[in-house]
Amino acid sequence: MREGSLDAPVRHPLAWQEPDFHDAAKLDAELRRVFDICHGCRRCFNLCDSFPTLFDMIDNSESGELDTVKSENFKGVVDACTLCDLCFMTKCPYVPPHEFNLDFPHLMLRARAVEARKNGVPFAERQIAETDRNGRLGCHTAGLATWATKTGNTFARAAMEKIAGIHREAELPRFATKSLTAIAATSVPARNHTAPARARKAVLYATCFGNYNNPSIGLAARAILAHNGVELEVRHPRCCGMPQLEQGEIARVAEDARAVAAELLPWVDRGYDVIALVPSCALMLKFEWPLILPKDEDVKRLAKATYDTSEYIVDIARKEGLAPGLKPLDGGVSLHIACHARAQNIGRKAEEMLRLIPSADLEVIERCSGHGGSWGVRTENFETGLKVGKPVARQARKANKPYLASECPLAALHIRQGMARLDGEGGVPAPEAVLHPVELFARAYGLME
Repeated sequence: MREGSLDAPVRHPLAWQEPDFHDAAKLDAELRRVFDICHGCRRCFNLCDSFPTLFDMIDNSESGELDTVKSENFKGVVDACTLCDLCFMTKCPYVPPHEFNLDFPHLMLRARAVEARKNGVPFAERQIAETDRNGRLGCHTAGLATWATKTGNTFARAAMEKIAGIHREAELPRFATKSLTAIAATSVPARNHTAPARARKAVLYATCFGNYNNPSIGLAARAILAHNGVELEVRHPRCCGMPQLEQGEIARVAEDARAVAAELLPWVDRGYDVIALVPSCALMLKFEWPLILPKDEDVKRLAKATYDTSEYIVDIARKEGLAPGLKPLDGGVSLHIACHARAQNIGRKAEEMLRLIPSADLEVIERCSGHGGSWGVRTENFETGLKVGKPVARQARKANKPYLASECPLAALHIRQGMARLDGEGGVPAPEAVLHPVELFARAYGLME
């Protein structure tokens, strides 16, 4: 037997359509097998709270081993997982092709799928995950939604905490008054037909956050690509299904995958690339969907055509060269590399992109923010999320940079909250605004304020 990850990690397809996948007894046996391996290794102790929860549970048991831990206590470990994939990608020496065949995040996903099938997803959690519906409503009532979700609105946030289980102190994303797709339908940036990348064509997959919460990310990407000659379309067929994946509703994710592929593939067939604005959504299209639907050729073709936003801009820089016009930013940047960008195994593309800016001054932070999508705003998780993300917040605070940027917009909000709690530890205060790296790149081009 070869010890450790001496070969490149390989992820096996999710066997969610096989009867054994939802068999509670077989799930329990697999949980015990994997937890026993983790207990003997413990390399992941400083990642998410799943591992301290697991190790404390075993250490405090009667025998100090897994045999005296009750199976009903496993739920705490499952619930603490944010599905960031970092244990699989960066820590675990026993991932496939190692014969131990350990994929901790996908095992946690299986446990959630069994729980969802047995007991259903709680009503409030299910409603929070309906991001397309919530986004459309939020855009139509943006002023009211912003007022109701502000942390200073003590009455509304207390009610939200009681009814929906969202912590009253968790900073929530605001809704735009107009969606990205609506803006794109009425305004088209001038395309630079002399740029080196003028032969490229791409479809910008808006994503729920980019479409409904912060169209500025999409507008920045669109301006950059137009300046570099790329012919661009903006589309948002529907959510990628990441919120439902977190809840174990894999069949719903498969439905989303088929629907999005059906709308975007005609563009791919016409020579267009696909660019996802948010790393979590890029991860879904490129990796999770093909593992959920391994025999669906349409999903596979879409995955091969998909890029992360920063990845695509760096690809242009390497292959054709960027159009001129980049100028130094008026200050340095604390750049957080999002977990789901790291899980794509493409390198630190946001860093590579920002280093194309003359005199770039970067403090790169490569560690989990502790947010985990909708996980970090839940009442039971909020303080834990801030604890997990405290090293990131401390590093950003100490760096003394005027800009804070993360490829994951939700992580950026979470980091800023963590920074605000570090009063007295030195460094700059928490910034007023947090940005996506493409917004900074657009500023360096002089394309956006």
